[in-house]
Amino acid sequence: MSRYQDLRLRPADPFHPHSRRQRSLSAVMAIVVMLGLLGSAFFRTQIVHSGEFALRADDNRFDVLPVPAPRGAIYDRHGELVAETVTGYSLLVDPAPADSIRAWLAPVATMLALDSAGVQDVIRRSLTSKGKPVQVVPHLTFEQVSRLEERREPLRGLTMDRSPIRRYPAGAAVAHVVGYVLEINDRELQSPAFEGYVQGQHIGKTGIERQYERTLGGKPGAQFIEVNSRGQVLGRFAPTVNDPPEPGADVRLTLDLDLQRYAHQVWPAGMRGAVVAMTPATGEILALYSAPSYDPNLFVGGIRAQDWAALNRDPARPLLNRAVAGIYPPGSTWKLATAIVGLERGVVTPEYVMPVACTGGMAYAGRYSRCHKREGHGRQNLIQAIANSCNVYFYQLGIRLGLDVLAAEGTRLGFSRPTGVDMPGERAGTFPTGKKWYVDRFGWRPPPSEVMNVSIGQGPNAQTPLRMAQFFSALAGGGTARAPHMLMRRQVPVETDLRVSKQTLQTVWQGMAAVVEAGGTAHAVELARFKLYGKTGTSQNSADAKKPHAWFTGFAGRRGGDPEIVVAVVVEFGESGSRAAAPVAARIAEYYLNKKHGFANPPVAAESIADPVGRRE
Repeated sequence: MSRYQDLRLRPADPFHPHSRRQRSLSAVMAIVVMLGLLGSAFFRTQIVHSGEFALRADDNRFDVLPVPAPRGAIYDRHGELVAETVTGYSLLVDPAPADSIRAWLAPVATMLALDSAGVQDVIRRSLTSKGKPVQVVPHLTFEQVSRLEERREPLRGLTMDRSPIRRYPAGAAVAHVVGYVLEINDRELQSPAFEGYVQGQHIGKTGIERQYERTLGGKPGAQFIEVNSRGQVLGRFAPTVNDPPEPGADVRLTLDLDLQRYAHQVWPAGMRGAVVAMTPATGEILALYSAPSYDPNLFVGGIRAQDWAALNRDPARPLLNRAVAGIYPPGSTWKLATAIVGLERGVVTPEYVMPVACTGGMAYAGRYSRCHKREGHGRQNLIQAIANSCNVYFYQLGIRLGLDVLAAEGTRLGFSRPTGVDMPGERAGTFPTGKKWYVDRFGWRPPPSEVMNVSIGQGPNAQTPLRMAQFFSALAGGGTARAPHMLMRRQVPVETDLRVSKQTLQTVWQGMAAVVEAGGTAHAVELARFKLYGKTGTSQNSADAKKPHAWFTGFAGRRGGDPEIVVAVVVEFGESGSRAAAPVAARIAEYYLNKKHGFANPPVAAESIADPVGRRE
């Protein structure tokens, strides 16, 4: 018994043949299982998911750079170039650590006028470029391209890139018409208006460039590049592999480029304001100028930080398009609306003389209001009151009509709505729609004397130059005016309908003619060959009461013929419409009519724009 117990308790011999065979079988099974697992994973990787992993590898190896599309050209009504696309050169730096970028830029910094702040800005943008090259200089001059070509081999990390860039031959003369182009920002990328756009794509920001972005912009292409693990560019694929861009379409404007340049040339130096010139029969805008202006070529390829800061800090606000977004009290130019309402309602006739003679002012409802002529105009009829811009006559006409009537009729005529012009940023005018409007806006009911303000274009009445040009287009066009527009097209709806009789229009025309020809407020600007009708205006200025804004709005054409051009001019702080605004309007109207009818005109200076390197697209 003890012998068997000793056998059961004795430990097994690890070197016994049976023990070694058992361990060998276990090891073989473990190896088989491991090889099976490895084989299965290898099969899944190499066979089942081979396409997926190959795609991931290529995704890490290859990258895509957007290729900008050439924007469509912009032409004026005669086929003259307003904006074009040319081939330019920019300088790029490869993604790298800050020290490497500094070392690469050091040999060319002086040549490129690149200071330490500029280098630091390149480094900052490189950190957020996601491994893609960063633009150092958006637009290289011919001299810079030549010098870089001479020393291309020693320059590491730098690449010259050819790309389409915008060019505006007329420069500052057309800035507020065409606008400018810059890279799309994050907020715009999220906007439904820019669905399908990609980061890095350039878009129109203002003006016609923005209004017709979808037409002008085209569709960017794609360029495939090979990169290393750090994102550095190793090479580019053949052009046949890349996706070519689709160029944008051209657009043709109603603009007369010569007239636009002339408006820029004759504008009073150092003054702010705007000019709008239109054809009354069609609503076509011939010139749209805002002063001060800026050079849109500054934005080509990206504007420098110091230039952008200077434009935004300028108290004259050169980026503001005063023609469509500047609002000013229309002053005496609005008296024609009061006259129309009075004539249509039978309150006055052309020969009617008001009972209170103008002695320099009049009192009503506890308020004394002056006329612009200190000694007064005496007794006069409606046509004389228009010619001399007599406030006292129109005070009495407004009182007879009443504030409610003037508010209702002014609203009907469009003075509280935008014109709908195909330009971004148009502002609606400010105009009281009734007594409740005062309560809602100011918290008080207007006193009886408020009608005196409204009747002469003052008080809570502020209009854009475009709206006043549209109103005078209706006066010139037999009582109706089509919607103002910049794009040349055929079907244009009527935007303004005065709904007035021919007799009323004839009376207003007589008064406007007397303003220019019969010793009226603008008698000094009478044209030799053509008939000019107009109305001067001087409007209150909240910034400086001693320097009111100056207005002149009118139309002109061949004597005995229909009006061919409407011009509205406002000069900020101009003080006198007859002295500051009327001469500008008269010169612009005369230039257009001379050109149209084959008479000699003064020369127009062209802008001096440095041509980009390369050829036109």
